[in-house]
Amino acid sequence: MMYVWQGPWHCIQTVISISSGGPVRGPLMPGWAMDATPASNRGSERTRDMVQRWRRTVLARSTWIHLAARAIHRRWHPMSFNPIQAWLDMKAQMPELAIEGIGIKYVYPVFLALIILEYINAKHLFDLKESWSGFVIGIGATIIRVITNVFEITLYMFLFTWAEPFREQYLGYSTLGFAWYIWILCAIADDHNFYWHHRLAHNVRVLWAAHLPHHSGKMYNLTISIRNGWFITLVKPIYWLWMPLVGFEPIMIATCLIVNAFYQFTLHSQLVPSYGWLENIFNSSHVHVVHHSCNTEYLDRNHGGIFTFWDRLYNTWQKPIKGIVPKFGISHDPGTNNPITHNIFEFQEIWRDVKQAPGLKNKLMYIFGPPGWRHDGTGKTSQQLQEELRASGQFGKPTVVESEPTAVRA
Repeated sequence: MMYVWQGPWHCIQTVISISSGGPVRGPLMPGWAMDATPASNRGSERTRDMVQRWRRTVLARSTWIHLAARAIHRRWHPMSFNPIQAWLDMKAQMPELAIEGIGIKYVYPVFLALIILEYINAKHLFDLKESWSGFVIGIGATIIRVITNVFEITLYMFLFTWAEPFREQYLGYSTLGFAWYIWILCAIADDHNFYWHHRLAHNVRVLWAAHLPHHSGKMYNLTISIRNGWFITLVKPIYWLWMPLVGFEPIMIATCLIVNAFYQFTLHSQLVPSYGWLENIFNSSHVHVVHHSCNTEYLDRNHGGIFTFWDRLYNTWQKPIKGIVPKFGISHDPGTNNPITHNIFEFQEIWRDVKQAPGLKNKLMYIFGPPGWRHDGTGKTSQQLQEELRASGQFGKPTVVESEPTAVRA
């Protein structure tokens, strides 16, 4: 049965029908359950069945659409909305991702073993108090990620399904499918999304406040890979919303996100050697150490996840400079290893600056402007610092090795 778009009012009626416990009427479910892609492009029979089963449950009870409809009707049913039970139902309806099972059984144990091995072989790269703080930050980020991941993937599925009739009408296909070259294209698109997510997290102050815990450690070792801010995951999905709209399968998007995260774990160690000429394509710890360095020459550089060519394309590439000793950390350090402080103190600073700033424009700049910007000119952004260093002729000049890592990031 072909999908027939009957306008937004039909969708509203359908949502209301679902929220009230009624059946889904009209052509919505047959259209969303169909598989218009040839079997050769859909992968295994098991994968196709899983995708179809997931599509059929997108508008079932306890999906986020149902939650939205129930929220609208709460004045009529104020006590019938249970977000915890709804989340559990949504989680139960999601298909299993093979990559998650592989991660739990094999990848995560290997990562833990590598952290222990790195500590045994390079204790001087660790500060135990900072590392334990990083573990707590990582646990908090993981808990938040587990909670939000259900809503994120369900949102991808909704957008994928909602845009399906438009793709069929204007692009001539319902899905890009699971062919091997689509997987490669999805991985490249995923890393391009990550590049801009990561770059803006360094150039927009409120996003920097959320990303800051990943950079606030003064040591550089594998524990940094799990030291992710608690709030950055709330905005990260925005950069991926276009992918389900154009036809990338949500299962594929989620898998590429996880693979990208796995790859980036290996970037946070000073013991991994350079990849040589491969670094023209692939990111490495040798390249990523530049990103985590707070030397003026290195500020806000090398934002790519898996690939380095995004930085070359968008003029944010910086190769390691011989003689420049990497320094890690941030300026205006909170002076504590308290995980909560590291996640909220920059937001507190933003709030303080907003309250004191004259005029709406300055207030907005303290929120959405680059870190280091000050309305009275007393602060400098990373770009301004680099321009001054170039003008002085000191850009790239060798530095003196210091006994302790310092933090100079503006």
